[in-house]
Amino acid sequence: MKVRYLNNDVNPYTKECFTLLEKINGPDDLKQFTIKELKQLADEIRRRIIDVVSGTGGHLASNLGVVDLTIALHRVFESPSDALIWDVSHQCYAHKILTGRNAQFHTLRQKGGLAGFTKHEESPHDWFDAGHASTSISSALGLLVGKRLNRQKGKVIAVIGDGALTGGMAMEALSHAGQLAEDLVIVLNDNQMSINGNTGALSRYLSRLTMTAPYQTFRYNFDRVVEKIPLIGKPFMNVVFRLKRAVKGLVFPSNFFSDLGFEYVGPLNGHHMEQMITVFKRIKKLRRPVVVHLITQKGRGYAPAENDPVSYHGFSPQGSKKALQPSFTQVFSRILVQCAEKDHGIAAITAAMTDGTGLAEFEHRFPERFFDVGIAEQHAVTFAGGLAKSGLKPVTAIYSTFIQRAVDQLIHDIALQNIPAVFVLDRSGAVPGDGETHQGIFDISLLRPIPNLSLLAPASEKEMKLCFEWALKQNSPVVIRYPKALCPSEYDEFSQSICIGRGVLLKNPALPKNSVSETVSAKNPAAETSAAEKNIQSKNKILLVCTGGIFPEVLEAACELQKQGKSADIYNLRFLKPLDKAYFLSVASAYERVLFIEDGIRIGGIGTYLESLLDRHLDGKKTGVSGFPDRFLAQGTREEILQDAHLDGSSLAHKALKMWD
Repeated sequence: MKVRYLNNDVNPYTKECFTLLEKINGPDDLKQFTIKELKQLADEIRRRIIDVVSGTGGHLASNLGVVDLTIALHRVFESPSDALIWDVSHQCYAHKILTGRNAQFHTLRQKGGLAGFTKHEESPHDWFDAGHASTSISSALGLLVGKRLNRQKGKVIAVIGDGALTGGMAMEALSHAGQLAEDLVIVLNDNQMSINGNTGALSRYLSRLTMTAPYQTFRYNFDRVVEKIPLIGKPFMNVVFRLKRAVKGLVFPSNFFSDLGFEYVGPLNGHHMEQMITVFKRIKKLRRPVVVHLITQKGRGYAPAENDPVSYHGFSPQGSKKALQPSFTQVFSRILVQCAEKDHGIAAITAAMTDGTGLAEFEHRFPERFFDVGIAEQHAVTFAGGLAKSGLKPVTAIYSTFIQRAVDQLIHDIALQNIPAVFVLDRSGAVPGDGETHQGIFDISLLRPIPNLSLLAPASEKEMKLCFEWALKQNSPVVIRYPKALCPSEYDEFSQSICIGRGVLLKNPALPKNSVSETVSAKNPAAETSAAEKNIQSKNKILLVCTGGIFPEVLEAACELQKQGKSADIYNLRFLKPLDKAYFLSVASAYERVLFIEDGIRIGGIGTYLESLLDRHLDGKKTGVSGFPDRFLAQGTREEILQDAHLDGSSLAHKALKMWD
């Protein structure tokens, strides 16, 4: 795919490339187009999305699949008075283009640019900020009920994928919506995919429903003919409608949605513009809840994405350099497979994130021990508890931002019973590109208070292997967190065997290996360092205490301090819980200055706890804590996010230098 532009400071939008798109300033402009022109507009929007995402990265296949659907919705409904609620909202690119943000679309996912998800502060057409799955029906139902209580007009439409429908929250909302019987519109975007292929009985049920597509096509064509009959057309349609419902009730088995109280329409072709517009016009007049079931193709209009929608779900910018070092995800994948080869009791669980969490190789090698539970993190955690009770060793891989959805399960179903299960939290700390909803900055504060739970944060590949092998041997739950980043260079200290509650101390890591680190020893190598000399050294030194995910930035800070004539030792905590307090105090006692640094939210984090520990037990220490601030963090690169939070190497060095004042 040709990259037309990569410079995000220049608006690449040109009239020559997009003849219809230039006429769109808002969704009302769609009313002027014929069906033929709407199809051409869909092609232009797809080309626009492909061009931009090739430069910025983002969700490609899912957005290409809903272009026709998005145009049809905006053609019929009156956004924002009619509210469109997008589940997860990673598929909102066409929606953004059609609601006045085309000129800024080239800034997608960039610092200061458009978010990759719906964001209310960007536009009144984005009713809710979103980024996690299975929330749309709940928020849409609440919005609709509020509108009706306030005697406000306007429809509310929730667009949810078949993958997100597996989430328990979506099921709960469906039940409540059927009970309330308000005129909620649910558009089921069925592409038989979430990120990887859908799994579970609900997915198979939807697949069976799609087998009735010929009936829906016949119904659509028949209705069009009947409606055009003068005088008797509409009355006859009402008779036919009641007759069809009676016949369907006798001939066809019950429909899941109908049983919940919804009118069910579908399945329909989610790329047939005219058919969707006709159906949506009818739906708009209904005064009862309805599910419109649409079949779409992920990656529509771009052959590589059509043929491989998994790889093209999340697309990296073209021109990205291939990393020489492995990522933490790749390292985890390799270690898990190695351990599973030796131990046949190891099972792996994911919640629709097989590739993202590095479990694809495990699935290929040990399919009978691999479980993708769909977008259902709560179930994944408790299911792991059941596997552990049977004697297996479950390893559940979930993104840090998604473990937030299953904290109760970790407490009630795992830790309370002290069940030996391992949970690995990928993408902990700063997460580039996806913005506020995906930052993995809360897990330390959320999980540290949980009794019986061990929390580890390895800093390198060697340390990851040691931590994971240790976790598998425990008779209690263990959580291992690591960032979406490359593994840093190794240090011998990272190979030290695991000692519960203790980290590793790296002496002068900023200096070249095998160099003379003590100036006094360099002057007189044969002489023992005197107590006075040690005191002089400690005054010119600081201890940087860090969590493993931010070690590279801490090392960079140590190097910067070295250039300024100061020196720093680094204590990588390794264990965030439990802590060997006596050992930590013995390490910290040798330093006058201690700076705590973590890639988690500062409030309730490990840094503030350890600082208070020093205050209680060691007098006269200069201390400081660096962590993520008390706010949500917008999208950007990892480097930009850390700079914004003053957690980059330069900012950390600056903060450390001030401790000599």
